[in-house]
Amino acid sequence: MNYWQAIILGIVQGLTEFIPISSTAHLVFASRWTNIYDGNPQQITATMAVIQLGTLAAVFVYFAADIWGIGVAFIRDHWNLVFNRRMAHFSGTGGVRPMWLSHEAWLGWLIIAGSVPIGAVGLFLKEFIEGEGTKNLWTIATMLIVIGLLLAIAERVGSQRKNMRHIGMWDAIVVGFAQVLSLMPGASRSGSTIMGGLFAGQTRETAARFSFLLSIPAIGASGLLELREAVHILPAETFYPLIVGTVVACITGYLCIWFLLAFLRKNSTAVFIVYRLVLGIVILVCLWQGVLIS
Repeated sequence: MNYWQAIILGIVQGLTEFIPISSTAHLVFASRWTNIYDGNPQQITATMAVIQLGTLAAVFVYFAADIWGIGVAFIRDHWNLVFNRRMAHFSGTGGVRPMWLSHEAWLGWLIIAGSVPIGAVGLFLKEFIEGEGTKNLWTIATMLIVIGLLLAIAERVGSQRKNMRHIGMWDAIVVGFAQVLSLMPGASRSGSTIMGGLFAGQTRETAARFSFLLSIPAIGASGLLELREAVHILPAETFYPLIVGTVVACITGYLCIWFLLAFLRKNSTAVFIVYRLVLGIVILVCLWQGVLIS
């Protein structure tokens, strides 16, 4: 992999990680187009996962204040509980969270709970995720369409009344299991989790914001795990280009977070749904006609 290939992959990763159109689908096409590693699935998977760390850095930068607040409140509230110090009481929780937990500390628990399903399933299916099956274009096209249709249904039936202060453990469980779908290529982690949030009754912006916070454990764990393995399976000369691609993904990802949150305050996900359906159908037709090879 050279620098131009790394920059292309970084741009594609940053543009598609947070917008619900499937980063895997676009990265598979980008890896084929740039012909990195001559199609070696393990090396391509490792490269994708490491470049994902750039978009993880974008989340840390964009949500720095939120992450700091969650971390401080989580430690403070549990310290007070364990050592029986005077604890602050909060009113108006509506049964969403325990009275002894602040909103920020409760968010910490929701992120943990929402991360358990994908962590367990991801470890169980690790070998499959790294294999050729997750680069199959038939699967990618099918999941583009399936999640697109589910997202359309979620837009239709979701109440869209919950903001960040109204989400509870049920929301975390629903979104967490929806995130498991992102292990299927073409599903999109952000698309699956935003869909889950809408089904749980969250507003579009809240669903996207919680999706981004939930990406921290998921992307961090997969990226760091693959980074350790990438040291052994990637050619040594690719590491500097990989760093460049990761930085590009960070910058592009930051801009995409800003764009999507601003966009969803006033608009639905319809444009992304249409894009997914059209792209999925085009890929299926091209595969059927032999224009593309799975």
